[in-house]
Amino acid sequence: MEDVFSLDPTKLPCHIGIIMDGNGRWASQRGLQRTAGHKEGLNAAKRVVKAASELGIPYLTLYTFSTENWNRTKEEVAFLMNLISQHLRKEYNFYRKNKVRVIHSGDLLNLPKNVQREILAVTKDTSRFSGLTVNLAINYGGKNEITRSVNRWLAQKEENGKSLSLIDEEIIEKYLDCPEMPEADYIIRTGGEYRLSNFLIWESAYAELYFDQKMWPDWGKADLRTALAAYQKRNRRFGGTPCLH
Repeated sequence: MEDVFSLDPTKLPCHIGIIMDGNGRWASQRGLQRTAGHKEGLNAAKRVVKAASELGIPYLTLYTFSTENWNRTKEEVAFLMNLISQHLRKEYNFYRKNKVRVIHSGDLLNLPKNVQREILAVTKDTSRFSGLTVNLAINYGGKNEITRSVNRWLAQKEENGKSLSLIDEEIIEKYLDCPEMPEADYIIRTGGEYRLSNFLIWESAYAELYFDQKMWPDWGKADLRTALAAYQKRNRRFGGTPCLH
């Protein structure tokens, strides 16, 4: 195991993205319904958010509900939507105590109206907090975000009566869901799967990747610190060559 007690505070990632995988399998292994895993996953998210806040991580994106998750059973989707809408503002005291600012990535307009209201309310209610920014990726897909970015640019061009020009990377980045966020430095996936599943496709172009066998409901502070210890041993070159001494 990595030495989790010797993290260098000057070498922590600025933006961590987490694919919180394994809720359903965690429940199935215990003879429980998948919904029980999602409830425990919420508790794990709070533990990790608190740990990230204590470490001084500026940005944390949590893959909460993907554009592909609509393909699950109607019962599970309904439960997840209800879980999201019930707990967003219910956790306001947690956000306030830890100075957590909540923002959102994803296709907001195609979410149920009550979920839209809760997302808009919690982002407004926490906008003045100056600690960790938690980006909740709800109804989110990386390809979908890039497509919507281009469409927003096209709509503005048409509205302003300007002729179309060639699109470049700066334009796409400007119209992403949260253009104020830096690109992801570190992508963590729990649950033993080794893929990105359409998560932060644009933002993770040069992110370091970390995969853990442990299911998400079992994750906590020690697991985050272990992952960060592994990150601090990486040599990030961004397409260049390593430094020679």
